[in-house]
Amino acid sequence: MAGTDTTKTALPDAVSVEAGLDALETAAVGRPPFRQTLGRKILPPVVAVAVVLVAWTLLYPVVDDPSKLPSPAAVGDAFEDAWLKGDLLGFIWTSVSRGLLGFALALLIGTPLGLVVARVRFVRAALGPILSGLQSLPSVAWVPPAVIWLGLDNSMMYAVILLGAVPSIANGLVSGVDQVPPLFLRAGRTMGATGVRGVWHVVLPAALPGYVAGLKQGWAFSWRSLMAAEIIASYPDLGVGLGQLLENARTASDMAMVFEAILLILFVGIAIDLLIFSPLERWVLRSRGLLVKG
Repeated sequence: MAGTDTTKTALPDAVSVEAGLDALETAAVGRPPFRQTLGRKILPPVVAVAVVLVAWTLLYPVVDDPSKLPSPAAVGDAFEDAWLKGDLLGFIWTSVSRGLLGFALALLIGTPLGLVVARVRFVRAALGPILSGLQSLPSVAWVPPAVIWLGLDNSMMYAVILLGAVPSIANGLVSGVDQVPPLFLRAGRTMGATGVRGVWHVVLPAALPGYVAGLKQGWAFSWRSLMAAEIIASYPDLGVGLGQLLENARTASDMAMVFEAILLILFVGIAIDLLIFSPLERWVLRSRGLLVKG
């Protein structure tokens, strides 16, 4: 009887503990209040931009040669002029479409390459140092040979993007695979996940954090490679992207347009990160219990 009473007493305690844990978990995944989001995510970048604009406005009259530093109003006029002419979105789309397509091609090449390098010792010994060397090589170095090999067309742009992004994507995946606990691989083999099934169901999910980091770095390399190619290999038939807009502004000594191009390049880089890679990174971390909302 005493044992039965103890069991009956323990069951409500266990249920209450479980309910408390469920409540804590529910509170952790709830949406944070708008005031908290405003203070942590929206207000800091707004304040940073305001500080930069104030400093820029105060610094502009002090510069000895105003032609070297345009006023914020002059840069705003350059944006307005490009918008009224209908060119602004065209500049952005020309570069963004090239960058995203080139990055997609780099993804298709870099992912299987990274898997092969990570899993096959001979290939790793042969290609591992080459990938690391290519990753450290400035992408601008590929523009002259790409122009000679492929001419002044979009294929040259994509070749430069691939040479800049593929090593980063492959090395990111190699790093992620190297960090997979051996216990996961043994458990997968025990459950029959071998070969391609093991790679798909065990290796890739476990290596996802390193892979996502490689993707993020690969996009940064592809975007910088594209800007270098557009600046150096400007040609009318290629259309005017952001890199060529920057080079045209330099040729015309139009500093307001130079700053316009720089701000557009910066804006696209930040937008792609916020819209694609930051949500993907948060999802990966949250799925592993490494990031909690609120």
